Amino acid sequence: MLISDEELLLSAKSGDRSADEAFHTLIDRHAAAMLRVANTLVPRLDAEDLLQETFLAAFRGLNTFEGRASVKTWLYAILFRQAANFRRKRGLPSLALSGDAPMATPSHTDTVDANLDLHAALARLPDDFRAILILRELDGLSYDEIATVLELPRGTVESRLHRARTALRKLL
Repeated sequence: MLISDEELLLSAKSGDRSADEAFHTLIDRHAAAMLRVANTLVPRLDAEDLLQETFLAAFRGLNTFEGRASVKTWLYAILFRQAANFRRKRGLPSLALSGDAPMATPSHTDTVDANLDLHAALARLPDDFRAILILRELDGLSYDEIATVLELPRGTVESRLHRARTALRKLL
């Protein structure tokens, strides 16, 4: 039986012997998707460090989780705050934080060139467009979850996602 993220977080908060195992299970469950997003937020060589800092901040802040959002949304919000801090410290431009059909992604039968073209086009998008596309199309967050993570009104998420998709189509 699969244990929910919320149950794992409650176990991790408990501080008993199973707490470490529960937190590690959460990390294992979300690390790959979050690393993909981290790679879009900071230079690729720093993405793993950013992810480590994110999970460390989450562990330190276990008691701050109030359950108003999902655990996944809470973790992504921490990731974006950590990325903003990282970019500020390194003097990098800040991230702009404050309906359509899903974007088509290459299938296994598509050529490697098409996959490379998609990644190259994503890399050419502004940070706020790239982040919102990845959160929605690759990680499957809802509009409300993205709004929570990026600290934006839902309407802004919807309009920015539309503009991001339009920009990506032009690049492709």
